Amino acid sequence: MGFVGARGGVVAQPDAEHRTRWTLVEDRVAFARAAQDLAPALRDRIAVVVHDLRGPAHRPVAAVRWIDDDWVLLLTPTAWFTEDDRQVHTGELGCLVGPDRVLTFEEGDARVQEHALERLGGPGGHHGTAPHRVVLAVVLSLVGVAAKVEVALGDAVADAERLVFDTGTTAPVQQVYDLKREIAEARRALVPVSAELPELSEADEEHPLVERRTLERLVAAVERVDRHLDAHDDLLSDMLQVHLAQVSVRQNEDMRKISAWAAILVYPTVIAGVYGMNFRHLPELHWVLGYPFSLALMVVGCVVLYRVFRRVGWL
Repeated sequence: MGFVGARGGVVAQPDAEHRTRWTLVEDRVAFARAAQDLAPALRDRIAVVVHDLRGPAHRPVAAVRWIDDDWVLLLTPTAWFTEDDRQVHTGELGCLVGPDRVLTFEEGDARVQEHALERLGGPGGHHGTAPHRVVLAVVLSLVGVAAKVEVALGDAVADAERLVFDTGTTAPVQQVYDLKREIAEARRALVPVSAELPELSEADEEHPLVERRTLERLVAAVERVDRHLDAHDDLLSDMLQVHLAQVSVRQNEDMRKISAWAAILVYPTVIAGVYGMNFRHLPELHWVLGYPFSLALMVVGCVVLYRVFRRVGWL
């Protein structure tokens, strides 16, 4: 007893008397069209729900809507992480479940449907009715993919941390801000899911689509992933503060060096300015050793200032 899949139609036959058909379509438009054909009696209600569930700027939203006692619609954002550009990308997953029909679509490369098929073909995937098993496999795969995104972001944050404390590298501010933006994108795709998952057990408490205890564990897993993402974001904020503190320290060190060299250069300038005054009775004006004495005075004063600044750590 298992699921055999292909684009356009996935058929599940849990027993000889009852057939459950799982159909996969390419996108939301095909999903809306197929959903209306799947349940003609609920055609108008399904069309309204599918078309109305859109976030601002057509961003995917997380929603669980019971069309009636037997049909439920699950729409949720998906997320995946690409190592090449270290970015979080979002897509959308839709699942319409009826008594003997399951219709899904997925936009993006999160591959939630593929992971769900693997779960259904593995051990522990043969309990309950076929629609129940499909929904549970999809939700478990969704949470599993989100956890992989969190782990990948954690590795990227660790690399950024090494970069911050590597004084030989360029400023990592742009990389830190980029990672903070990607974490925010992952949280926007993940956090609404935990708020909508309990709806899967609300319509029928005696025979819920997903058992309440299982849903509680799934919600706890989603919240744990969100806490980890929040911790990554806090760590990036701390790294940014550390980097800015390092920049401030280096600037203070540069200012001390500039000030020390300025003081050293000012000293001979002052002596030369005094001896350059056009006064008739200037000291040592007609002294034979006056010129060598002024040069020696400049050199000795510069050396003394240099040693003093070196001793206090300004040079």
